[in-house]
Amino acid sequence: MGKRFLATAAVALGALGAFAQGITLPPSGGNQRQTVIQQIGPVKVSVDYSSPHVHSPQGEDRSGKIWGTLVPYGLTNLGFGTCKECPWRGGANENTVFTTSHDIVVQGQKLPAGSYALFYIVDPNEWTAIFSKNHTSWGSFFYDPAEDMLRVKVKPEKSEYREVLTYDFTERKNDKATLAMKWDELSAPLEITVPNATDLYIAEIGKELRSSPGFTYENWMQAAQYAIQQKRAAEAMQWAEAAAHAPQGIGHETFTTLMTLATAQELAGKTAEAAANREKALNHPTATPADIHQFGRSGGAEVREGGPGASAGRGEQEASRRSDREAGSRAGH
Repeated sequence: MGKRFLATAAVALGALGAFAQGITLPPSGGNQRQTVIQQIGPVKVSVDYSSPHVHSPQGEDRSGKIWGTLVPYGLTNLGFGTCKECPWRGGANENTVFTTSHDIVVQGQKLPAGSYALFYIVDPNEWTAIFSKNHTSWGSFFYDPAEDMLRVKVKPEKSEYREVLTYDFTERKNDKATLAMKWDELSAPLEITVPNATDLYIAEIGKELRSSPGFTYENWMQAAQYAIQQKRAAEAMQWAEAAAHAPQGIGHETFTTLMTLATAQELAGKTAEAAANREKALNHPTATPADIHQFGRSGGAEVREGGPGASAGRGEQEASRRSDREAGSRAGH
């Protein structure tokens, strides 16, 4: 055991010496550096790590000897640096660095935006993942538990064989993802969620509309429609109004912008204003027969009192009146 610690320290010292000399050398042990990046809705998460192999640089097959032997269980005195009870660095060589652009939730616990060293306390049944505020030190030789930002429990799982240690996002959705460390025949998954994804999108859209995207009414309309979908009445009203009536030639009254404004107004409880804009949209020169037909079939996209049936009935009545007026106009010619 002592020889292994000394060998580890020697590798670290050699690497540190290489950095001190300011030259570029191949990574120690052939453990190539890798970065994996994943968007979780508006949040960007990345893991920067070095990838050891199951087979040693000398060709020794270490299958079945990774966990508990090469990577010791529990905390270990590495015989170098200031750390006396050290976790595993989650890779090789330099720290494994986990970065998130926004606050997230890991295994049900909040992790603020920032970069962290990712360490593990390995155990046959349950691991502990550690996110340390000190992400610039070399490995865990200088690990200090006082610098922990977060500790969470991880349940290791049997997995397909991986010769090279890999971090992979095995599940990816708009508001959550699973980050799994895989090596040999084991996986350690971390569940990451973004509980305020809608808030982040709304905030980002608001900033974007104050720049060049805000120079076209189509972007205001798309922003309003997203806010409507998310039941964000205040933003929906503001952005729909801008799409139809923003000054300096930006806003445009069209069938779609007026219908969007009507929907936003109904969402905000302004039913009289919504009815007026809906009527105005149906009589607007940009309203096509297809628009009117679709509105009549669906009852419009508005959020109304009385349920879908009442909504559809009113939509059909208004579309029918518009069609009658058009028919009468054609007969007059």
